Amino acid sequence: QVQLVESGGGLVQPGESLRLSCAASGSIFSGNAMGWYRQAPGKERELVAHIVSSGDTVSADSVKGRFTISRDNAKNTVHLQMNSLKPEDTAVYYCKMVQRGNVYWGQGTQVTVSS
Repeated sequence: QVQLVESGGGLVQPGESLRLSCAASGSIFSGNAMGWYRQAPGKERELVAHIVSSGDTVSADSVKGRFTISRDNAKNTVHLQMNSLKPEDTAVYYCKMVQRGNVYWGQGTQVTVSS
């Protein structure tokens, strides 16, 4: 089993930054993929950014140039640096891991961007 714990959410003003972290514990194997998704009220959960063990990444068009995903394989952590935040970035952000065909989710962390 794998447990994912997110941290770093909060309330910020437009234009400010936040850094989300996700720590994985349990049975972790190399070659997994990790990512961040978000879900705003009344909307479906959507991909924000995704990173595989080699470091290759994929990001949603809406966050390109503003958000950066990174991972530390030795510490089993993934981070999401979010700059130039906009009100439309407001959502619950979830960490996801795909490992050996299994999918794991964290409990989510709230990000609110408001003046």
